[in-house]
Amino acid sequence: MKEELFELLLRLADDQLVLGHRVSEWCGHAPTLEEDLALPNIALDLIGQARSLYTYAGEIEGKGRDEDQLAYLRLEHDYHNLLLVERPNGDFAQTILRQLYFSVFMHAWWREATKSKDETLAAIAAKAVKEAIYHVRHAAEWTIRLGDGTEESARRMADAVNELYRFTGELFETDEVTDKLAAAGIVPDPASLRDEWDRTIAEIFAEAQLEMPDPETWQHKGGRKGVHGEEMGFLLADLQYMQRAYPGMTW
Repeated sequence: MKEELFELLLRLADDQLVLGHRVSEWCGHAPTLEEDLALPNIALDLIGQARSLYTYAGEIEGKGRDEDQLAYLRLEHDYHNLLLVERPNGDFAQTILRQLYFSVFMHAWWREATKSKDETLAAIAAKAVKEAIYHVRHAAEWTIRLGDGTEESARRMADAVNELYRFTGELFETDEVTDKLAAAGIVPDPASLRDEWDRTIAEIFAEAQLEMPDPETWQHKGGRKGVHGEEMGFLLADLQYMQRAYPGMTW
C-alpha cells in the first residue's frame, strides 16, 4: 500500500503546511503582543509536522524528492489539503475558529495514529499530539473569550461559525485511500472521529454562548482531489516564492 500511504502522508503534510503558512501571516499583525508570539509558534509547530510528513513521504515514494521539493515545487492542483486550511485569515475570530475546527480534529487523529502499525507515522503522531493539545486549548480559550465577550466580539464569532462550518465536512471524508489504510491499522478512519469532534465543539460553543450550526449545512469538498478556491493560487505564490526564485536553496 505504498501509493496509498504516500497519498495520505501528502494530504496530512499539505494540511499542516498550508495552515501553518496562513497562521504565520499574523506575525507582526496580531491583536496583542502575546498573540504575536503565540500564533507564529503554532505556525512553527504545524510546519514542523509538515516537514516530518514530507520527509517520510519522500522516503515512501522513493524518487529522490525531499521535503523542500514536495512542499515548494508542486503545482496548485497537486496539493491535496483540506479547503478549510486554505481559507483566508479574515478577522481574528475567523482565524481562531478555523484553528479550533482543525485542531480538535487533528488532536483526535494524532492520538489514534499513535497506535499505528507504521512505526514512523506513530512516532510522528506521538510528538504532534502533544502540540495539538496546546493548539486546542489556545483556540478554545479564545473562542470562549470572544463568544462570551462584548456584543461586537460575539457577533464576529457567530459570523465566523457560519462562514467556516461549511468547510468542516471534508475533515471526515473517506475514500479508497483512507479505507485501505484504516483497515490495515495504519491510520484512523476519519469518519470515526466525527462524534467526538461534534461533542468537543458543542461543549466549547456552549461555554462561549455560540449556537451549533445545522448539521445538514451543505459542505464544500474537493481539496483532497486538488480542487481549490482562488485563494490557493495567491497563497502558493507567496509560499513558494523563495524556492522558485532561488532554486535549490535550503534552510
